[in-house]
Amino acid sequence: GLTPNGAFAQNMTLQQCPEVAVANNKNLLVLRNNLQLAEQKKQEALSNRLPKITATGDYKFFTNLPYQLMPLSTFNPAAPEGEFKEAQFGVPHNLGLNVQAAMPIYNPQIKTGVQGAAIASELGYLQVEKSEEQVIFEVANLYYNAQILQQQLLFVDSNLVNANRLFATMQLLRSQGLAKGTDVGKIELQQAQLQSQRLQLESKLAQVLNGLNFFMGRELDAPLSVPIDIATAENNAYPVSASVDLRLTQAQNRLLLNELELIEKAKLPTVSLVANYGLTGFGYLQQPESFVKIFPIGFIGVQANYPIWNKTTRFRIAQKEVEINGNRLQSEQIQAQNDLQIANAMAQKNAAQANISTTQKQIDLAKSVYLQTLVQQRQGTATIADILLADNALREAQVNYLNVLVEYLKADLELKKASGSIKN
Repeated sequence: GLTPNGAFAQNMTLQQCPEVAVANNKNLLVLRNNLQLAEQKKQEALSNRLPKITATGDYKFFTNLPYQLMPLSTFNPAAPEGEFKEAQFGVPHNLGLNVQAAMPIYNPQIKTGVQGAAIASELGYLQVEKSEEQVIFEVANLYYNAQILQQQLLFVDSNLVNANRLFATMQLLRSQGLAKGTDVGKIELQQAQLQSQRLQLESKLAQVLNGLNFFMGRELDAPLSVPIDIATAENNAYPVSASVDLRLTQAQNRLLLNELELIEKAKLPTVSLVANYGLTGFGYLQQPESFVKIFPIGFIGVQANYPIWNKTTRFRIAQKEVEINGNRLQSEQIQAQNDLQIANAMAQKNAAQANISTTQKQIDLAKSVYLQTLVQQRQGTATIADILLADNALREAQVNYLNVLVEYLKADLELKKASGSIKN
């Protein structure tokens, strides 16, 4: 194929363009890369089932040793009860090194968190699917625009041929004194308008092809062409499946229910197995005798936590229930809106398809009238005004045909999207 500037271009079908776009569109590549983040969060949630090991160390130098009150009888057995004596204990230098391991035995939030991460990952894939559908929709729309513009160029070229022939005829008649200069001027104006229209159409076509290249992840100036012929003999209906918007809302509902369950399970106890091993050091670095002594410490046990009272949890549950109800209403709205879009798109498509053959016949009839008017003009029974009227009628028939074609393609595309069949 040839581009508007005449360069050799790759001719791509309506099936090839979306395939290339889905594989190479830059925005889709970014979204697919972000899916790795969701997978990592899923692995993070799974890792909560594994034991956690922490190491801690601390050193303290007491400038003032801590005091403790001791019963006075400790120092003097004859001292009365209820009397105490302050005493300082310990040494200035204290060192602690500990390694602790904790293994969850019972934690209902962990399983729920893993399920939530899986739902969040599913949401990520659905977002990518939604973006893919949008890219396919945009590509198909640009593809149809390119075909319509090429159809318009065909009509303009055909009209230019007619105008050029008529111009040559009028010049001949003028040289014979059978036509006025104003008649020739009218045809010249028509030629100039058609040439200007052609330049505008070529510019628009180049912009549309650039847009197609952009969505397909190609260089903007990569040569590209699309077939001129537009296929309209398609089925009026497509298999209806749940739209990606509806599936997104349903997945969001599961995620909200999961978050509600997570909040409710925060009220349950958790049990962990803990193990600790460490070293405790004491040092005294003054006279009469300095020393550093280190003692081991270790234990294995079970740790349980149970939240007794937390008013915040109650409010968080109430908020989440409001979100879930809003999500349910949104899902119903999406379903109703989708049904409306399918019904409207099908009605518009049927009406447009019925009008396509009618407008094609109108073009044929307008061509016939135009040619007959030319014959009548040569016979002296029609004026230049009659020819221009017939030419305008032909152009109007061409515009009507293209408008109906645009309506058909737009309705077909909307029907595919609403039916969930745009990727098929």
